[in-house]
Amino acid sequence: MNIMVTNDDGIHAAGIRALAEAMSELGTVTVVAPDRERSAASHSLTLHSPLRIFELRKGWYAVDGTPTDCVNMGIHNMLPITPDLIVSGINHGANLGDDITYSGTVAAAMEANLMGIPAIAFSLATFEQSAHFIDAAQIAVQVARKVIAHGLPSDTFLNVNIPSCPRDHMLQPVITRQGKRSFIGKIVDKTDPRGRKYFWFGSEEPRLNDVPGTDFYAINRRHISITPLHIDLTNHKSLSILSEWNF
Repeated sequence: MNIMVTNDDGIHAAGIRALAEAMSELGTVTVVAPDRERSAASHSLTLHSPLRIFELRKGWYAVDGTPTDCVNMGIHNMLPITPDLIVSGINHGANLGDDITYSGTVAAAMEANLMGIPAIAFSLATFEQSAHFIDAAQIAVQVARKVIAHGLPSDTFLNVNIPSCPRDHMLQPVITRQGKRSFIGKIVDKTDPRGRKYFWFGSEEPRLNDVPGTDFYAINRRHISITPLHIDLTNHKSLSILSEWNF
């Protein structure tokens, strides 16, 4: 297997080191990741400035762009052959519910899926420094083995969230759907010491809708959450309703 590893936390993050080392059990690993943290970059591409690549060591490349840039550079410019699998992560923090729309970790897997390459996004559900990345990486290898053995359904990539605890404390993986949260956003408006206004995006603590079958519900009970995603954003239930509007 030829496996490409990327992330949105940056090439120096603990999660990508653990993931790359674990994936080496399955084949040849090449790391192509942002040169700095690009969290919440979503599916953005760098279109108005050049990109640069820095080889840190053999098989490890830093790109001064977004996770989506990294996937494109890896596939079209850097790897000698198309990878058999692209894995993204392990993100430091969960990517659950609505947050996947912002996530650079998930967007990297989405871009790989657009290119026709099997892809998995991995996230560890904690922001604590004592995160269990090694345990999470072992789970990532198990999931990757299943994808390699069975293949993914057409137009599907996986979003995997892993509880941050020792592996023997995790409960079995469950297949979940994307959850929802009640979110109240706000912009902090302050003044700096020179009297100039500045603004900071923030939010009040979200209320997670703890509904059975969702990714939130699984993670809250220490299950490994595996959510199949696809790129078609069409609301198919609304097609028949809108067709009656006589546009």
